[in-house]
Amino acid sequence: MLEARDLHFSYGRGRGTLVLAGVDWQVAPGATTLLLGPNGAGKSTLLKLLSGFERPQRGSVSVAGDASRDTLHREVAWMPQDVQPARGLTVAEQVEYVAWLAGLDRATARRRAGDAIEAVDLVAKRDVRTDRISGGQLRRVGLAQALVRRAPVLLLDEPTAGLDPAQTLNFRSILRDVEAPGGVVVSTHQVNDLEQDVDRVTVLAEGELRFDGPVEEFRGLGGGADDLVTVFADMVGGGSH
Repeated sequence: MLEARDLHFSYGRGRGTLVLAGVDWQVAPGATTLLLGPNGAGKSTLLKLLSGFERPQRGSVSVAGDASRDTLHREVAWMPQDVQPARGLTVAEQVEYVAWLAGLDRATARRRAGDAIEAVDLVAKRDVRTDRISGGQLRRVGLAQALVRRAPVLLLDEPTAGLDPAQTLNFRSILRDVEAPGGVVVSTHQVNDLEQDVDRVTVLAEGELRFDGPVEEFRGLGGGADDLVTVFADMVGGGSH
């Protein structure tokens, strides 16, 4: 189980901007969790810490009690919010390169890249340079880069940000078939992302957890979609009262 204990993190000169303030959280194995919070809530920072990309200034991140960065890099795959094309590389080459960076030999990297590209429905674009595909397709390359490692835990940072409605539905459809026994976390600032298949909801605001529980419990806080927007706004301090 991927677990965070007493996470603290700050940015800025003198570390004056507190982003996370004592977060305790566990990623539920075998479940898809929606990490919901307004922009600037600390969602991206939390995912970076959970993946081992950043180090906490206080607290710890561990998998089954092991807090080493090697373990985090092996057990956790992270898709950043900003997926960048690698200049001059095709879709297949970019995904293979990420697999190679993860320590796979060339043959295994090529085979797994092919599987990941098929999983995200980009076979027709595998030989196209990544700087010549659409934004929605580049998002799917980012997901393939995370999937190619076959890590037990999958962290996706705002994976549908900037996508049009059709692209969003397509991405959600792909996610339904993703297998990650250690759990999947999808961060978002949109309450309507509750429409996708999720098991749990965690609300993060101002660096603190405001809710963490089954999606049915969160939905039960409001009578409809508009009510949930109000509930969420009140949780994060954006309500009218």
